[in-house]
Amino acid sequence: MKRKLLRVGFCMFLTIVILFCYEHFQPEHKPAFAFAQEQKSICLTFDDGPSDSTTPFILDTLKEENVQATFFIIGRQAELRPALIERIYQNGHAIGIHSYSHEYAKIYASPAALLQDIKKCSAVLESILGLETDLYRFPGGSYSLREELLTCVRDAGYRYVDWNASCRDAELPGATAEDLFRAAIDTPADRNHIVMLLHDSAHRKNTAEALKMIVRYYKQKGYVFKTL
Repeated sequence: MKRKLLRVGFCMFLTIVILFCYEHFQPEHKPAFAFAQEQKSICLTFDDGPSDSTTPFILDTLKEENVQATFFIIGRQAELRPALIERIYQNGHAIGIHSYSHEYAKIYASPAALLQDIKKCSAVLESILGLETDLYRFPGGSYSLREELLTCVRDAGYRYVDWNASCRDAELPGATAEDLFRAAIDTPADRNHIVMLLHDSAHRKNTAEALKMIVRYYKQKGYVFKTL
């Protein structure tokens, strides 16, 4: 009987020692399940502007919803609308280079032609804002471009950014604001980090109308809005 009690007592003592050691001698940085707490983010990006018919309404919505976005600018559009460029910047949005002319055949003729187009757009933005940017987006995206074009942009010190979601406002002629909203929530495929392509060029009235729905949807889903 005594031996049995001793064995039970020893087992209880051993259990207490193990629990004490586990509690007090764990590594300082316990492993965390980061995937369960990962912050979801979305970057709204607008190409091909600014335009008088669309950009002001987009800026109004972004201000009303208190979110920032990134605008990839066409230089010849900016030359005619410096006040809109200043408004974009003063409202806290990021500004990147998109192109000066947006004429694919011309700018993609050679690496030299591409860099000339980029620098011309950059000069326009610098003349308006007094600052330079290294942020760039290829017209049409970088997906199918020749490697020599990608290399020349990187070697010149620019960082280029594509997208992984779109409201498809450049692909769906006659799309309603509801159509664009639906595309904006379908194309990301539940990614945690979204870079959304939209446009603020002329005749994108429905994009401007869809924007509020898009912003409120992603707010409700817990996404944080960021600039590039």
